[in-house]
Parts: sequence; C-alpha cells; structure tokens
Amino acid sequence: MIRLLSVAALFILFSAELALSAETELTNVSFSDVLAVPYRKADLTHSYGENQFQFGQLWLPATIPARAILVLIHGGCWLNQFDIIYSHGLSSSLADAGFAVWSLEYRRTGDEGGAWPGTFEDIVAGINSLNDIGGIKSENMAILGHSAGGHLALLAGAQSELLDMEPDLIVGLAAISDVVSYAAGSNTCESATPIFMGGDVVERAQEYFDANPGNHGLHENTVLLAGDNDEIVPLTQATLLGARTIISSGASHFDWAHPDTLAYRQLLDLLNEYF
Repeated sequence: MIRLLSVAALFILFSAELALSAETELTNVSFSDVLAVPYRKADLTHSYGENQFQFGQLWLPATIPARAILVLIHGGCWLNQFDIIYSHGLSSSLADAGFAVWSLEYRRTGDEGGAWPGTFEDIVAGINSLNDIGGIKSENMAILGHSAGGHLALLAGAQSELLDMEPDLIVGLAAISDVVSYAAGSNTCESATPIFMGGDVVERAQEYFDANPGNHGLHENTVLLAGDNDEIVPLTQATLLGARTIISSGASHFDWAHPDTLAYRQLLDLLNEYF
C-alpha cells in the first residue's frame, strides 16, 4: 500500500512538473521581452580588430571541458541600430547549459567599414580570433546566428575554408538564407537588404551572388530553425537546398533569443543531438 502511494505521489509530482514546464514555455515573444531577460556578465571581452565594434564576449560554463564552443552571431537587419546586447540572455542561458559561448559584435550597416563585405569579414576574423583566447577547452564547435546573424552564420559555414577551425554544426535561427529573395520584400528588415548590399540585385549582381550561402555549398550539418508566426523573416527563408529545416509551431521571430520559450527548448534539443 505504501509503495502504491509512493508511485501515485511520484506520478502527481511528474504531472505537476510537466504542467509547470508547459506554463513557462512562452511563444510569440517581443523584442522588448528579449531585452528584459536577465543575464550574467560575460567572463571575458576580447577585441579581434581595431574598430570599436570588432570584439567578442565569452561566457564560460561551470563545467570543464565545455560541451562545445558556440559562436553566436546576433541579428538586427545588419543595421547598427541593433547590437549584441539583446543576445546576452541567450548567451548566458547557453553557458548555463554547459556550452562556451563566443558572442560576436561586428561592424554593421551605418558603421565605417560595415555592410557588405566588411560585416562578413568581421565574422570570419571574429571566429578565427578564438585562437587568441586561452582557457576554452572543447573539441567541438557550432556557429549559431539569429536573423541577419543567421545569414552570416550560414555563409561562414558554407565558406568554412576561411575558418581556422572546422565547425561541426551550423544553425540558422529565423535566419535570412537568401539575400536576393529577401531584398525583394517590403518590410523594414527586407528593405534594409539593398542598403547592406550597397545597391539592388541588378546593380550588384556579383555581390549578391557572393553573399548568398547557397551558392557556396552549405556545410553538411546545416539546420534552419524557424517559427510559423514570424513576420520579419518569412518561412520561405527556411527552405534551402542541403539544409535540414525544423519549424516551431507558434514561434515568432524573437522566440529563439528568449530562454523561456518552446523554440529555445527545441534549440537545446538540437544541440543535445550533436553534442
């Protein structure tokens, strides 16, 4: 009888935990929600260039070695109106999950030397600067990018010959995967694409070709995570030849940057699959 009661009590406790988990998994969060996420300060800030925006911030996990090094590239339509700060909550949470997180700031549209190709050159330099940082112990590396940062992550993976360390996984979070089709759109972020590229597709055909990840042969482990409630980067951007696509039901654009969402749980599940 006592054993039966114990089993029943465990079942009730398990059910309560599931219910609590369901209640705390948010969907359709806003940019202001993401900015309000608490975080701990980075363990290290390191400059990889002379410009004030050429730096990265490192979050270390409590356990050594780290499960993997995650290079994180924030988004913001490639514009200098949006910076690394909104990704701090995500960086902190991923470090708490056992990963070393190397989060990159970079020159964006509106910064001297920013936009194409300077922005991408910063990403390559920022990733390669990991060689200059001691204390990170892991043989695994993934490159993650959100929104316009997802475009840069996909491109870095597709041109991994530019990197000193071969990544094991490339993850686009609500990523812009095709700058040509994205530039044809009319929302605020889509309209920023020609500014980033320095002109329209007709004027800058070669530049658009060079900036499109699909033209370089994607990294063999490329995954696109997208929400079906995203009004900034449409689901058409989540289809790319050679990439695996995972759709999060009810997720909006910023769910991927908030650690209390179902989308973030799906990101962790993906990382658990590889590391």
